[in-house]
Amino acid sequence: MLNNIFPVDDLRSLARRKNNSSELKSLPKSADSSLLISDGWQQHREGATTVRLIRKKTKSVLLADRVWCLLYKMGFTHLSGEGGAQLLLDPKSEGGAYNQIDVVGLDPEVAVAIECKSAEQPRKYGDFQKDLAKHALMRQRFASSVAALFPAPHKRVSIIVMFTWDFILTDNDIQRAKNENVVLLNEKDLNYYELLAGHLGQAAKYQFFADMLPGKRVHGLELRIPALQSKFGKYTYYTFSIAPEYLLKIAYVSHRAKGKAADVDTYQRMIKKARLKKIREYIDANGIFPTNIVISLEGKRHVNFEPWKQTGREEGAKHGTLILTPSYRCAWIIDGQHRLFAYSGHDKAKSSHLSVLAFEGLPASKQAQLFIDINHEQKSVKRSLLQELYAELNWDAEDDDKRVNAIVSKAVQALNEDKESPFYGRILLADEGRTDTRCITLESLFRTLNQPGMFVIKPAVDYGPFWTAENETTLKRVIQVINGWFGFIRDASTEWWALGQAEGGGLSMNDGVSICMTVLRSIFSYLLEKKHLKLIHFANSELVAVLRPYGQVLGQHLSSYSEEQRREFRVGARGNQGQTATRRKCEKALNEKFSDFEPPGLAEALRAQEAQTNEQAYRVIVDLEKRLFEFVLGTLKLEFGNDEAETWWYSGVPPQIRKKAAERFEEEKGKGKKEGYVDLIDLRTIVVSNWPLFQDSLGFGRSGNKDAKTDWMHKLNEARKIVMHGTKQQTVSFEQLAQLREYDHMLTEKLNGQEADSES
Repeated sequence: MLNNIFPVDDLRSLARRKNNSSELKSLPKSADSSLLISDGWQQHREGATTVRLIRKKTKSVLLADRVWCLLYKMGFTHLSGEGGAQLLLDPKSEGGAYNQIDVVGLDPEVAVAIECKSAEQPRKYGDFQKDLAKHALMRQRFASSVAALFPAPHKRVSIIVMFTWDFILTDNDIQRAKNENVVLLNEKDLNYYELLAGHLGQAAKYQFFADMLPGKRVHGLELRIPALQSKFGKYTYYTFSIAPEYLLKIAYVSHRAKGKAADVDTYQRMIKKARLKKIREYIDANGIFPTNIVISLEGKRHVNFEPWKQTGREEGAKHGTLILTPSYRCAWIIDGQHRLFAYSGHDKAKSSHLSVLAFEGLPASKQAQLFIDINHEQKSVKRSLLQELYAELNWDAEDDDKRVNAIVSKAVQALNEDKESPFYGRILLADEGRTDTRCITLESLFRTLNQPGMFVIKPAVDYGPFWTAENETTLKRVIQVINGWFGFIRDASTEWWALGQAEGGGLSMNDGVSICMTVLRSIFSYLLEKKHLKLIHFANSELVAVLRPYGQVLGQHLSSYSEEQRREFRVGARGNQGQTATRRKCEKALNEKFSDFEPPGLAEALRAQEAQTNEQAYRVIVDLEKRLFEFVLGTLKLEFGNDEAETWWYSGVPPQIRKKAAERFEEEKGKGKKEGYVDLIDLRTIVVSNWPLFQDSLGFGRSGNKDAKTDWMHKLNEARKIVMHGTKQQTVSFEQLAQLREYDHMLTEKLNGQEADSES
């Protein structure tokens, strides 16, 4: 017995409630609502006799409601009511135990039972095996109950599904579900199907079925149609006319936006809703389509051709009957998806006909290439899309370099989908919008990961540390090692990594990732050449363990950056020259910890950079010095009076500084003014002696006495000595340069703040 199942026409009110992200409750005004308020409810509206309360749905409730609404929009004929369905486990036992099913959906051809599980924060699913077993055991009872209570012209296919949200499943979990024939879907899949249903309406149901029942026989889809059979090279193709309603059922589009990076058949662009609307208007006006829908039929398993008796010459196309076997996934759309899906829910879907060019068993790589060939003339295919398509175009290529392109393309897309990866949800694919966190482009990561020496050094002779000879094992190795390496960096700088391209970010952006990846390449070379380690023979986990100390040092170095140094990292890492210079700083940090780590050119580059730091520091110091003199001496003159008796000079400048300046004034025979003989370091003494005048403007730091808060002026003077006396062959370090810029930034903020206060 299966309870609480209703026709969808009776569930419109429930659909409105489930489609809301909040729960609503009404109470009489006289009722005590204190317990409800403590349980998260808030007053929403107040009527004459009732109070309306509202609260956000919990994650578990929201997941179940979203899945239910998805099936509702897809046009299932029957759905479970409030609270899900109840399946009686033993029909012979009165008052027996029931198995609660979160969501049940019935269609004339398919019955779906769905379990929804969520976690408040991403974590591993500890009870997965127990929940899986419980859900899998009800399959037979569910199928027989549906057949008895809701008879259909053909035997329905029963599908058992688990939808998870923020649960991390292991490879063993996934394999167990596969063994039990339970479909696993997650929040990424849910987002995809919701988007697809918003575009396609009820036709999205067949894409949903195709994902869950790939190649499975479904009664009621058999079709025999007249067709022409011909050859294009070694590939057979057919031309025929078919009703859109039927093609909508058997055709399948695997969109890259769904995020199944491991699926070699994913290459289509996401459907554009605005374009569908225009095509529907064209159909309303009795428009016809002169070009073919191009599809690939899944070969002999789903396709059979019975030729008719030919008349005349036997050459060329053959007339006959094309027999399609019932499967939701027996036809893949290569081109024409908008023309087809514009008929979804349209009155003319049954009566109209579309011309179809159908290839038989066309490999995925050929499908992708044909897609590009067809669309290139209409609209240039973006480079980012081509790089995503490398996985399809070159997965089985004989050339090593082309195979590497395919592996890297897949790896980048898989990193974006791996919940435990530092790159989860951060890679900007061709059809996605940029956000503060999704800002690492596929092109950039593809390019930096596919650097010389990482995979193929000399074809058929020498290979890099990522190579394992087999595509799948190489893919897994790349994913595990990259996750490990960037995991060390992310874990040391969690807050900085999390910012992405937002203000204060810069590490988890194209330039930051490229620098860290290039440092990894330097580490690989070091381990191979200096440590004589045959990295290609290391297991994946062993290679990650070898990289750990270097990754942790790099992570600690980056985590030590001040706000100013982070700004310098973000700005300075732009362009080839900036990338190289910033990478050298990271390599220098590793060299200080591992003295034999000396990448080629590091010493020379550091010397050159240090020379440049003096030039940059000189400009900062000159500007700081000028502004400090103007502000300090100007403040004294304003406070003590700038009269002919030079009251400010005697009241504000300590005697020892006045004496030193007077002596130098006499030595120079009175050139200029006495104040011109005050040194930069003298300003600190003046400031400390007049602390009430300067503590708000020149006291840096939240704590400490006046000596501590003016120590920055001492450090500024030390840096000045270096840049003003180049004959000593000293250089300002990168850290000192960053600190100088921090002083410049802080002084600007302080003085601007004072100006604003004085104006107000």
